[in-house]
Order: sequence, then structure tokens, then C-alpha cells
Amino acid sequence: MRYILALDQGTTSSRAILFDRAGAVRTVAQKEFRQIYPKPGWVEHDPTEIWATQIGVAAEAMTTAGLAGADIAAIGITNQRETTVLWDRRTGQPVYNAIVWQDRRTADLCDALKGEGLTAVFRRKTGLVIDAYFSGTKIRWILDHVPGARARAEAGELAFGTIDTWLVWNLTRGARHVTDASNASRTLLYNIHTGAWDDDLLRMLDIPRAILPEVRASSDAVGETAPSVLPGGIPIAGIAGDQQAALFGQMCTEPGMVKNTYGTGCFMLMNTGAKPILSENNLLTTVAWKIGSEIRYALEGSVFMGGAVVQWLRDSLGIIRTSAAVEELANRVPDNGGVYLVPAFAGLGAPYWDPYARGTLVGLTRGSGASHIARAALESIAYQSLDVLECMATDAGIDIRELRVDGGATANDTLMQFQADILGVPVIRPVIAETTAMGAACLAGLAVGYWRDLAELNGRLQVDRRFEPAMDRARAGTLVREWRRALERSRRWIEK
Repeated sequence: MRYILALDQGTTSSRAILFDRAGAVRTVAQKEFRQIYPKPGWVEHDPTEIWATQIGVAAEAMTTAGLAGADIAAIGITNQRETTVLWDRRTGQPVYNAIVWQDRRTADLCDALKGEGLTAVFRRKTGLVIDAYFSGTKIRWILDHVPGARARAEAGELAFGTIDTWLVWNLTRGARHVTDASNASRTLLYNIHTGAWDDDLLRMLDIPRAILPEVRASSDAVGETAPSVLPGGIPIAGIAGDQQAALFGQMCTEPGMVKNTYGTGCFMLMNTGAKPILSENNLLTTVAWKIGSEIRYALEGSVFMGGAVVQWLRDSLGIIRTSAAVEELANRVPDNGGVYLVPAFAGLGAPYWDPYARGTLVGLTRGSGASHIARAALESIAYQSLDVLECMATDAGIDIRELRVDGGATANDTLMQFQADILGVPVIRPVIAETTAMGAACLAGLAVGYWRDLAELNGRLQVDRRFEPAMDRARAGTLVREWRRALERSRRWIEK
């Protein structure tokens, strides 16, 4: 039996997962890496550590399963998006740490671009808002602040990539400098209508074309592994940003289908088919995937702080010892006791896009305790997702019938039930929670004929649990109103 190896490079860890033809997981290997916070609002990773952990877990997964290179039909890559790396083409060494998607250092630059009246042109061409979240302004910051970087970039000595590009470069020992359409669409540099890097956008951000990778389809053999890193000759055949990969892994292949991934952040995507829909509610229009010559689009809402809120309870407040312990602590009280946490630790994402918002805890009384804060933290994840889904349904003109969910936090039954209660629609959790990695595996497998077509893949998705709404709608409405009052307290906290 042959397998697909999915490399799932996330914000806090690198994972490698082996899938068989039935879509079952054979082996998982995972390793966390450092989070670097040089200044408030700045978030960085060491690109060499990302590569070392990712290739390490890939080798570990194959060794644990007792597999050789001939047993791997293809490699699929899915990655934290927007995170930006520039490196020397000759040496392969990064010129600066990777600037992570959460990083807010370019908020002032984004304000300047908006002040120049460029919001509409970026929106029209890229489907995105001008925000520090995306790669373009991060590239500009590195070129402007790393001595010699701009001159070297203009001379063609440097290469830019999101993390997928960085991994492919290293897997092929510099033979391939590529990305896929889903990752390219997150840079502020890619025209989602023409399917190409856009000269006007490059000029506006003052970024030389010479550093950019080739854009390929999401399901496409883009290169082979070099024998010095893994067994040589394994096709690298699938690439997609993590949220688009999860949409594909959940088999949301028809317009109107929606998934939400509960990871470090929360990311909700709706398949809108062959037509990009520009949002009237501050959501993003993005490439979902490209297979062959056909591009599929999605509406997206990104919540910056999802599972990271639980990490904050664990690492900063110390009120839980493990992330899994949050559910038991939250369930010690029947409700939030009027306590609301707005986890705007890195500003607010969709639909608010407020980089100056900050975390806020309101409604505290003398009777409030750790359990109320834990419950408020869990509920904040569901409220933020509700805010996005309501905007998405309005933009698309579609009544949402269900929400498919994935990611680590979906193991929390309390959160999933509360999400269904607040949304008023069923929440569907699959048997295989690794839908992001599964999406990358599916894209790779399709490219090499491991799976025949989408119909074959659709038969692989199995439901673990369906959470039905149980809360009185009036009660749910009251909770949502109180949440939005709390959210307003957090907005524009940092003065410009």
C-alpha cells in the first residue's frame, strides 16, 4: 500500500501525517517551535527552525510507519498563510526572521496606504483589505529595515515566499521557487481576476517582481524531493494555504458550503464557486484552490484569537495546566456570570479590522472567578465566529444551513454546543479532525492519480457528531447583544 504524506506547517507547530487511500490516518508526528515576540504587537518565527521541525517530523512519520520513499505516492503541503520569509537565493539563508501573520508592525504603513486612497484598488484587484495581516506590507518592512535587503532584492539575489514556498525550496534544495494560487491570493500582490502577480500592486508597495515565486495550481506536481533531505524523487504535488486546504478537506466543494477551523485563530470560509464575490461587510474574497485551469473562490472571515485564547489562560494567567483542562474549568459554572472576554490581543480581524483594539475583560464582580473567565474565553471564540458567519450569509445572499468544523478546539464539546446554540444551525464535526492536512493530501493525491476524482473523495468524509441548537433563541439574542457591547469597549483602545 502507498500513502500520501501531508506536511502541515502551522503557527505553533510542524506536523507530518500519513494518509492511506481510505483517508485514514496511519501516523502523525508533531513538534512545536518557538514564538518570538521582539516588541508588543510583533510576532516572529525562525525560518530555519520551521524547516528543521518540519523535515524532522516528516522523517519521523515515515520511520515510525516503516516506510521508504517508494511507499509515498506524493507530498501535499499546507501552511500558515501570510507569514513572510525572504532569503538569499545562493545560500538559502533567511535575511530576517519570518514575520508571522499575527504581526501588527506594519499597521502605520497600512494607514498610510489607505490615506493615499488605495483601499478600493487593492480591494478590487486582490479581494483583500489593506491590513498588516497580509504578506505585502511585511515584505516591504523587511526591504526597508534590513540593511542591504532592497538592493539585493532588486538585483535578484533574494527570494520571497510564504511558508509553503520556503518548504518547497528546501525540499528541492533550491530547485523550485513556487507557490500556489491560494497562498498567492493572500499577499496583496496577486490579482485574483487575472490569476497573476500585478504590476500596479507591486509598484504601490514598492516591491521588486524579481523576488516573487512562480504561481502554480493547488493540485499540481511542482517538483520532487532532493535525496539529501528525504528519499529522492517523491512528487510534491499539492499546495494550499491552511484554511483553503481545510475547506477542501471538509469537501465543501459546492457553492454555499461553509467550514470553520478552530486553530490558533478561527477561519471561516464559504465556497462561492467560479465567481469571486466582493464583500460589503469587510470579509475577504480569496482563491479557494486551483485545479487544472479552473479557479474556485471563497469568502473568508479571519478571527485572530481562537485557540490562542486558551493558550493565554494556560501560559499567561496560569489558571489551567493544559489546554484540554479549560472545558472542565468552564463547566464548573452554569453560565458566564455576565463576564465577557474580548481577546483582541493582536487587534480585531473580520469583520472589524481594527489593529488598535486590545483585549478587554468586562462584567467582573466580586463573585467572578477563574471558571467564569474560562467560560468567557471559550464563548468569545463562538461569538467571533458568529460575527463572521452573519456577514458571510449577507454577502452571499445564502441562508447557512450547517457549519462544518475542524481544528484542535473542536474536541471541546462545550464550545461546539455553544457555537451551535449561538448560530442557531447544526455544527458538524467529522471523524477525522485532521481536515487541513487531509485537504493537502487530497490535492496531492488527485494530481498523481492516487484518487480518481472528487466523487471518490466525497465518500471518505464521515461525521463524528452533529451538535444541534438547544438554546432558546431569545436567550441567545441577549447573550449576543451583551457580547457586542463588550466588543465595543475594546475597539480603538490604542490611540493612533
